[in-house]
Amino acid sequence: MYKLFDPEDIQMTKYIFFTGKGGVGKTSTACATAITLADSGKNVLLISTDPASNLQDVFKVELNNKGTAIKEVPNLTVVNLNPEEAAKEYREAVLAPYRGKLPESVIVNMEEQLSGSCTVEIAAFNEFSSFITDENIRKKYDNIIFDTAPTGHTLRMLQLPSAWSNFISESTHGASCLGQLAGLEDKKEIYKEAVKALADLKTTTLILVSRPEYSPLKEAERAYLELKAIGINNQFLVINGILQKSFENDEISSALYGRQQSAIKNIPENLKNIKIYKIPLRSYNVTGINNVRMMLKEDIKEDNDNKLSTEDLKGIKSLIDELYLNKKKVIFTMGKGGVGKTTLAATIALGLSEKGVRVHLATTDPAAHLKFVISEGNNITLSKIDEKEELEKYKEEVLKKAEETMSEEDLAYIDEDLRSPCTQEIAVFRAFADIVDRAENEVVVIDTAPTGHTLLLLDSTQSYNKEIQRSEGDIPESVLKLLPRLKNEKETEVVIVTLPEATPVYEAMRLQDDLKRAGINNKWWVINSSLFITNTKSDFLKVKSKSEIEWINKVNEISHGNFAVVPWSGGELKGEGLRKLING
Repeated sequence: MYKLFDPEDIQMTKYIFFTGKGGVGKTSTACATAITLADSGKNVLLISTDPASNLQDVFKVELNNKGTAIKEVPNLTVVNLNPEEAAKEYREAVLAPYRGKLPESVIVNMEEQLSGSCTVEIAAFNEFSSFITDENIRKKYDNIIFDTAPTGHTLRMLQLPSAWSNFISESTHGASCLGQLAGLEDKKEIYKEAVKALADLKTTTLILVSRPEYSPLKEAERAYLELKAIGINNQFLVINGILQKSFENDEISSALYGRQQSAIKNIPENLKNIKIYKIPLRSYNVTGINNVRMMLKEDIKEDNDNKLSTEDLKGIKSLIDELYLNKKKVIFTMGKGGVGKTTLAATIALGLSEKGVRVHLATTDPAAHLKFVISEGNNITLSKIDEKEELEKYKEEVLKKAEETMSEEDLAYIDEDLRSPCTQEIAVFRAFADIVDRAENEVVVIDTAPTGHTLLLLDSTQSYNKEIQRSEGDIPESVLKLLPRLKNEKETEVVIVTLPEATPVYEAMRLQDDLKRAGINNKWWVINSSLFITNTKSDFLKVKSKSEIEWINKVNEISHGNFAVVPWSGGELKGEGLRKLING
């Protein structure tokens, strides 16, 4: 089918960027590539800009932003950049000229605008652009590998002249996530050179990393098209974690193998035109230099003597019982794409409805066809917020108002800014308001909650708009009423959904911090798709499942024991399947 991914067998360029959804194995693949090339005699520099990076765990050594030589890999130097720290410095560089000159409420609004994931990405780009443009670094290393590439949205923003103007203080649409680059004006030429190098086929390769699953493959397709549209054409796909065969008399491995093969067979159309490589599923934790070195070569037997820190592995029923007893009125399931939020929301809705509670279940997931997962009736009503429709409506409203006062150049900036993830959340959030109003008479369960950053952005924009008395981007009354309700922990619960793996857990921890900043309550976590609690008879999967213990223990610690574990399931979770989940 696909060739094995072997960096020695592929013509590698000077710069190699890895990108993909959280939890697909970007960091492991980048590290394995770096070690393989270094072992072959190449002088290699590996740089991570991923906020959820576990690079220090991989190399079992303290890393910094200057470069650490790896003793066990003579030709390898590793740099671990802290994008959160970089974002903090970046924010201050942008805001410093305005402090003391603009009202405090305006500064607060600007500060929150510069606190989103897009700003973290820009700050990371600022950090690593020097590694692309520095002539001495270029001469010193044969290959420079980046764990985490910038998105097409960020790169398009960098190419817009308006992104460098000082108009943030004039911005009125109240949805900016990225802010502007005026605080880094002196870096403009470096950025220009870095973006140019990214699009150069001779010097740069972009490697899309995915799992053999529907959601990560769709995300890889989206990234491929977004980057191709701005001239980055030297891309190929690596599908990581492919089970090589199903194991006799084991329904778990048969189901896993079948599901993976189905996802590969139905790979998104746009990915069929690019080179695709595979990495087999490994039974061991890809941490430690020896294990990383073997990742692209073969499976090895590893003794995992990790022990669970709790024997109390609750099922989803415990969560539903507590939500019922505490009479929660608004319940969000929240987490990164592909962790199973929609299924969990449907399961919670079903569990509550069977206790006699009237439930309204809503989703914003474009791939979720709720009616195929759960039926209306028996105390359940359904609705779907069309994310694209809400975003288009919001964009039209903002651009129409902006056209009255802004130049073409500034409008181009606003248009690009409106593509940011936070803007999408704000557009959709206005539609949430009407749904949450139903909580007066029934329990509302919503799949996909707005992040704490978005809530703070809405909050600060409210003060901002009052201060400068502008009507553009004003928050509807329904949303103003909604914010206090969401902060009321007696009414609202956000259930964080994750997977028993490093990156999804780290990303979930950042979501929790985000919510805390916004004053939103989170008590419960759900670890989804756990092999550890299945009855797999496959020796291979039994070994694999033991690697989850570390992350189950971590979630136990973070949630103070308030977590449920859901077993991996090969079948479609709908109807009776949801009932089985509840009853264990």
